[in-house]
Amino acid sequence: MQLRSTSSYAHLLTLLRSCIDARSYPTGKLLHARVLRLGLLHATFLCNRLVELYAACGATRDARSAFDATPRKDVYTWNAILGAYCKAGELQSARRLFDAMPERNCFSWNNVISSLVRNGLEREAVEAYRSMRWDGFVPTRFTLASVFSACSALLDVEVGRGCHGLAVKIGLEKNIYVGNALLCMYAKCGRIEDAIRAFRDLPDPNEVSFTAMMHGLAQTDRVTEAVEMFRLMCRQGMPIDAISLSSVLGVCSSGGYDESSLDSCGGGGHSCILQGQQVHSLMIKLGYGSDLHLNNAIIHMYAKNGDMDSAEMIFRNLSEVSEVTWNLMIAGYGNKFESDKAIRYMQRMQCYGFQPNEITFINALVACVTSGNVEMASQVFAGMLFPTVSSWNVMLSGYFQSDNHIEVIKHFKKMQFLGVRPDRTSLATILSSCAALEVLEYGRQVHAASLKVAGNADVYVTSGLITMYSNCGKIELAKLILHKIPKLDIVCWNSMMAGLVLNSLDVEAAVLFNKMRQMEMLPTESSYGTMLSCCSKFRSSVYGRQVHAEIVKDGYANNVCVGSALVHMYCKYGDIDDARRFFDMMPYKNTVTWNEMIHGYAQIGFGHEAVCLYENMISMGMKTDSVTFVAVLTACSHGGLVDAGISILNSMQQDHGVEPLLDHYVCIIDCLGRAGCFSELEVLIDRIPYRDDPVLWEVILSSCRVHANVSLAKKAADELFHLDPQNSAPYLLLANIYSSLGRWDEARAVRNQMNNNQIAKDPGYSWIDIKHEIQTCLHYNPEAVEERIEV
Repeated sequence: MQLRSTSSYAHLLTLLRSCIDARSYPTGKLLHARVLRLGLLHATFLCNRLVELYAACGATRDARSAFDATPRKDVYTWNAILGAYCKAGELQSARRLFDAMPERNCFSWNNVISSLVRNGLEREAVEAYRSMRWDGFVPTRFTLASVFSACSALLDVEVGRGCHGLAVKIGLEKNIYVGNALLCMYAKCGRIEDAIRAFRDLPDPNEVSFTAMMHGLAQTDRVTEAVEMFRLMCRQGMPIDAISLSSVLGVCSSGGYDESSLDSCGGGGHSCILQGQQVHSLMIKLGYGSDLHLNNAIIHMYAKNGDMDSAEMIFRNLSEVSEVTWNLMIAGYGNKFESDKAIRYMQRMQCYGFQPNEITFINALVACVTSGNVEMASQVFAGMLFPTVSSWNVMLSGYFQSDNHIEVIKHFKKMQFLGVRPDRTSLATILSSCAALEVLEYGRQVHAASLKVAGNADVYVTSGLITMYSNCGKIELAKLILHKIPKLDIVCWNSMMAGLVLNSLDVEAAVLFNKMRQMEMLPTESSYGTMLSCCSKFRSSVYGRQVHAEIVKDGYANNVCVGSALVHMYCKYGDIDDARRFFDMMPYKNTVTWNEMIHGYAQIGFGHEAVCLYENMISMGMKTDSVTFVAVLTACSHGGLVDAGISILNSMQQDHGVEPLLDHYVCIIDCLGRAGCFSELEVLIDRIPYRDDPVLWEVILSSCRVHANVSLAKKAADELFHLDPQNSAPYLLLANIYSSLGRWDEARAVRNQMNNNQIAKDPGYSWIDIKHEIQTCLHYNPEAVEERIEV
């Protein structure tokens, strides 16, 4: 009888093992009935298998019944039901059961930790790991892999480093399971050098290791190395499957598209698109040519690199397509600023029976907005039945980029009226528009709305609020908001510094910058740009040179934006030699850089040098803009280069496609006036479209005073009397011209006319610097001029 019972017991165990492997619930129920009939519930190992069977089949209720019916439970029984709850995602039941366990082992902790990670509760998983260590348990490879995954999601490299040290101590750092999770953690946290070291420490890396390294290298813009990693994977005979191919195609897509040329992969010898073409060939060779997912990845790669002809060819030859395929084509044409083709693809998509989804509409909207076609974007948006907040954000961004801030406010109001809850992006955009329009009252209303959505903790919204209040002249409110944020990021600091500079509180901006450095906050190019603008207003260059030293130390000396600000600062100090020296050292210059240097020469009257620099700029193929021509024409005016100024003005529209504006005509009229070329000046006045602007006539009147041209001065003054009746300048200038020629009666008549018209003279003033504090003294002497006396 005992022999028969033992035989039945062994047979049942074998059958249960087969049912667990096959997840055969009906057969398992029959075996459970057999166990009950034979009275084998006293066999704990057999009962454990029953719990495992129901757990494998997802029947947690049956698993719990089997657990409760087991008379003699051991740690494995408890772990079996705990595993059932964890696998089903019933975390509360798992937590209650875990707390009630009379005995735990590493398997118990691993179940809980891995389940928390799978369900997105990474912080709780790390806390559970700490409790496990506190209880004296040594983690296994499964424990460490789960904790490394949690650290990846949390971007918590410090906890990850601690686990890494423990892995080395217990000899698990070379385990492939732990090693892969470790290098993934370092790669996700942006510590790519640590990830590379972890990869090299693996004695036998597998395809997961290589794929993780490819992703990590691509995320840190080391695209060439990521592709080389794939090549190494191929050379070492690793199995290349659809996942590997999809990963490397994603790497080739990360190079991006530049209109002037195809970006090279991180400075390597081959372009990203060439690498992608090679992977495309390998994909076909390995027999994956009909795989829709991979074909979508190929289309994405070509589209991201701007080769829409190849993307079109792949698309036309596909035997089947999905919504993803259509969306990729629409996004690709949007990436090339071809909104018409993007919209046509969306229409074709509908003709073929595919319904556009949210991603389709967003891609189409982005295509229109990036192409500057906001009107078409508005038509697409109007066709959406229930646009989400992301679609609203694209429209808000489109109107903001086209400087249509009124429409931004209208759309935001409509968005609220329809009950669409704004997010941080919506709030930041509307706050930027309020700042641009300086509409304080509406900005306050948006502030109130932001408190409901994001509270006081969102630094992205906080930065927008600081900018809005600063632009509206409410700098104290901006400071108050800054001080209320519990944890500031660099964007908030930058916004506050820019606001202080905007409100002429340059010393406070410098103090804030120093405070930011003391708190070990690393400045960005925006921080340094603002500080250099601030330093350019100081009388002494000492602080500016200190900031320059910090820029070099922090590695921003080659940044084109920071470099342009440095050139501007040295030019404002009048230190043209240092400005030019730094200008020549810059490895890359943009239009702004050239403009600053040309304007610097113009400020100190170095006309020939400014014109030569302008000609160098043209010869090097740099794009000019209206600011370029203001700078070089100003230089011509200050340097008396009349012929060069006329030639440059005539070349603007014809050679460079830049329409001359009022500022350009003012510069050339000033140039002609300074040189006494009044006949040419009058000819020019008759043909320009800005005859009714007072600034033009003020410049002419000032030139007439220098050269005592009474007739033209009288004409300019009459124009100004008509265009700007309350301006005292034309009366005084004309009276001074008469006085300088001894024509006292006419001078007196002009002053009487000024008194009769009740025109008040703006008071003169003096600046007195007393122990570095500026004191201003107003006085009403009509002949008073601005003075600066240093004590």
